[in-house]
Amino acid sequence: MCVRRQPTPWLRSSSTPTSVVTIGSLGLAALILGGCAGPAIRSQSPEIEALAHLEADTKLVGDYTAPWGLNAKRIERPALVTGLADTGSDPPPGPQRQTLLADMQARGVVEPSALLASPSTSLAWAHGYLPPGVRKGDRFDIFVEVPADNDTVSLAGGWLMETRLAEMAVIGNTIRDGHELGIAAGPLLVDPVSGGTLDSKSKIRARVPGGGVALRDRDMGLVLAADHRSFAMSKRLGDWINRRFHAVIKGVKRGVANPQTDRYIALEVPPVYRHNLGRYIRVVQNIAVIEPPGGRHARLQLLERQLTDPITAPIAALRLEAIGKEAIPTLRKALESTDGEIRFAAAESLAYLGESVAAPQLAEAATSLRSARPAALAALTVLDDANGVDSLQSLLASRSAETRYGAFRALWRMDPDLPLVRGERLGDACSMHVLDVDGPPLVHATRSIRPEFVFFGTEHPVADGLRAEAGTAIVVVVDRGTATVSRFVPGQSDQQAEVPAGADAIVRAIIELGGTYADAIQFLQQASASRSLASRLAFDSLPDELDGRPTIHQEASARNRDIPEVADDPPAADDDERDADDSA
Repeated sequence: MCVRRQPTPWLRSSSTPTSVVTIGSLGLAALILGGCAGPAIRSQSPEIEALAHLEADTKLVGDYTAPWGLNAKRIERPALVTGLADTGSDPPPGPQRQTLLADMQARGVVEPSALLASPSTSLAWAHGYLPPGVRKGDRFDIFVEVPADNDTVSLAGGWLMETRLAEMAVIGNTIRDGHELGIAAGPLLVDPVSGGTLDSKSKIRARVPGGGVALRDRDMGLVLAADHRSFAMSKRLGDWINRRFHAVIKGVKRGVANPQTDRYIALEVPPVYRHNLGRYIRVVQNIAVIEPPGGRHARLQLLERQLTDPITAPIAALRLEAIGKEAIPTLRKALESTDGEIRFAAAESLAYLGESVAAPQLAEAATSLRSARPAALAALTVLDDANGVDSLQSLLASRSAETRYGAFRALWRMDPDLPLVRGERLGDACSMHVLDVDGPPLVHATRSIRPEFVFFGTEHPVADGLRAEAGTAIVVVVDRGTATVSRFVPGQSDQQAEVPAGADAIVRAIIELGGTYADAIQFLQQASASRSLASRLAFDSLPDELDGRPTIHQEASARNRDIPEVADDPPAADDDERDADDSA
């Protein structure tokens, strides 16, 4: 007998707003959210039926609310790119040119039209995405593209001048913008391609890794369903959430939930969930609000049974995590299961409850369960003790580039001063990390958040006979185990450096001679394409990340699990409108 939770009228009504979207597998959601206990509790025994009925009678935060503020927010603006090698153009008349000229005049640029007409400059459209939960001062990636009606042929070597980004819309023939939410600037990185070639459109698209800085915080929280809106219900839900979660906010420890109106509860994010907002919201949604008398003990029994079935284990572990410390013994017992999915589900919840005993199981999941890899690495990041560090370090020798770089990124987030991952800063261009680890040699470069090179292993030889370019001014020639790195700029004295013919030494020399991150990537591409670099070259081996934070949508996609419904409508009360920035 399968006992299903009856959905609230808000979820089943045909009048549900189209802005409320359901993500994830409908079949799995019906099975899990409907309270069907799966094979592990399908017995007709009165005891099991009683437990199933008890679970169906339990009401969760998610029965009354939907998440809000979990979508990435696009901000953009016309921008000026300078420093081009006569590959720019004078843009045609239009609203983009008009907006850019107005910005340049406001900044005191002398003869902005003449500057814009120079072949060393180009108009471009810059945009970025403010991730959920972003805080003022956080960095995010900037994407740059030349409009189709411009004659610019390449952005290589360009620099994005400081640009203030906002939500924008074109009304009539005029660009209208809202509040300025971010600022962007920095050297452009034309998209690297593993084959070493770029088509014409790729040359007029670029990005600035971590080139954006958020100018304000983004709120996130819960919106109450229309038929449950009241100040009493908002406060009650907030109280239940605060019984489970606390955070130190402005030096004071207090609950994370702040009921602001009859329809909106603002949420702070505990540090342990800082890089996994999707997980945090899922746990909050599974906090019990109504339990029958004596129901906690009975629920633990039911969830323990569900945790023994791979089908129901993920949601059971999530609901045990929502219960908190009281559920730790049940989760630890599941680590002894013979099923890898069950062990992983229990280990993930234990990690967020601060139990480092889960670290070996998470490392195993990152290696053997590819769909679980992003979540396993994220969970390991919060275990900042010896167990967590040792488990992550063991993954640095994996054959998988995604596992190795994911483990590096997790260790760096945990503590950037750890000796193994600390690395060095190469001027203002990028960071470089040479890791003394086992495993096949790997060179990794990223275009996201933080320009950096990570060398897995200490030996990355470059073969004799290579002649490669690094940008428009630097040439690398390798002969007899020595690399000669030369820089030629008209009107300046030639510069030259001789270094051992290793990829890390050559990259360092390119930057020291004034090259950019993009120049060093171009060298590595050419060395790899000509088979002169024996080490594998990989780009952006990030396991399902957006700006360093998995979104609730990505988490569901990566793990094929149900997630709460996501409301896009603003949580404003009729007489208490919130910031219009969050209405998109």
